[in-house]
Amino acid sequence: MNEISPARRRQLKALAHHLDPVVAISANGLSDAVLKEIETALEAHELIKIRVFGDDREVRRRYLDEICRVTGAQAVQSIGKLLVVWRERAEEDEPASRPARRRSRSAAPLTKRAAQTLAEGGGPPKARRNAQKAAGKATSAPARPRRR
Repeated sequence: MNEISPARRRQLKALAHHLDPVVAISANGLSDAVLKEIETALEAHELIKIRVFGDDREVRRRYLDEICRVTGAQAVQSIGKLLVVWRERAEEDEPASRPARRRSRSAAPLTKRAAQTLAEGGGPPKARRNAQKAAGKATSAPARPRRR
């Protein structure tokens, strides 16, 4: 795999800054289950942080080399007990589904029954106005008597 350019590495470090570790390597070391979990996380996220428990710097370095060799990922950063690795998604993968969007509160009701209830005068006043606007019925406030 190609080496990451310095500009790309800097960009990935910035993106990884706010990430939480998704995999932890404990005293049991780098088992097959841990490697499988790292593989799954890389498929889902491309850029991940891994926490390594233990004080030996050389062991952490070997873990990083082994992870990169087995998964085909690139080492972005190793700082303290955190490892940051990146692997570009394969092109044949389908793009991730878009996250669900939150509906605005002023949107038209979702069901016919709710729209009917609001149009008949049920529900809060603002919701009734919005339902009537959505139904094409322009509303106007009742005329006030003129003051003399």
